[in-house]
Amino acid sequence: MNDIKKIVKRSGSSFFWSMRFLPKAQRMAMYTIYAFCRHIDDIVDGDDLAMAEKIELLNAWKDEIDNIYDRKLPTTDIGRKIYKNCMRFKLPKEEFTKLIDALSMDIPNPIQAPTLKDLYKYCRGVAGAPGNLSLRIFGCKDEKLIEELSVALGNALQLTNILRDVKEDALSNRLYIPKEMLEKAGISSTNPQDVLVNKNFVKARAELANVVEDDYKKAQQLIALLDKKSARSVRAMEAIYHKYFDVMKNRGWEVISPKPHLSKLQKLSIAARAYFARK
Repeated sequence: MNDIKKIVKRSGSSFFWSMRFLPKAQRMAMYTIYAFCRHIDDIVDGDDLAMAEKIELLNAWKDEIDNIYDRKLPTTDIGRKIYKNCMRFKLPKEEFTKLIDALSMDIPNPIQAPTLKDLYKYCRGVAGAPGNLSLRIFGCKDEKLIEELSVALGNALQLTNILRDVKEDALSNRLYIPKEMLEKAGISSTNPQDVLVNKNFVKARAELANVVEDDYKKAQQLIALLDKKSARSVRAMEAIYHKYFDVMKNRGWEVISPKPHLSKLQKLSIAARAYFARK
């Protein structure tokens, strides 16, 4: 955690390229949020960690967030970076907690065919919470707009990830496609490997894709309500993920491999066009 920028860049995330144009203070706060998210995700996904150790570490992180907001000395390097880079933006404590709780839904057992209600809870924490924090860092002050946009865009981005990563998730014994959509497609199994090869899986993916399209439309309408300065980086992030979605849609929802790929230059180009667009 000695160099947050290197950690975020090394991850290959679209996040890095969409934040490149921010002023330094905002950029470092955003990189810190991303590094925190990656760290918690690595705990949950860590094959070298026993389940009891994962639970202990996640609980310790809740204690660390308490330390930060109680103005006590953080005990971790990431905690100190959060205190240094993020607290000036008056970020709400509960958003950090929602993130930890949502990622914790994958332990002790990986998520398999959640209900729509549970899937939206997962998306709100995993993507909506970082979005909520990000909007505050960008300077948005409208609480209603922050919540509505973080939900709509968080759903769109995370569900895009889910559609993109179905094969990879199945190999990790995970299945995020909601139970209701599987059943509507005539799929009774919730075993990830079985669902992946079911001829009706394309129907479930296509139905989820329709939901994602609606979320993108709603997010774009809400982004238009942001002030120009706050909207720039949000548009950049939305544009990159929307490109992934469009690639999958254009090639057909029956195709699950290989995952769509955007080069660093493509991501930077998409982010730049969206960031500097006259809107």
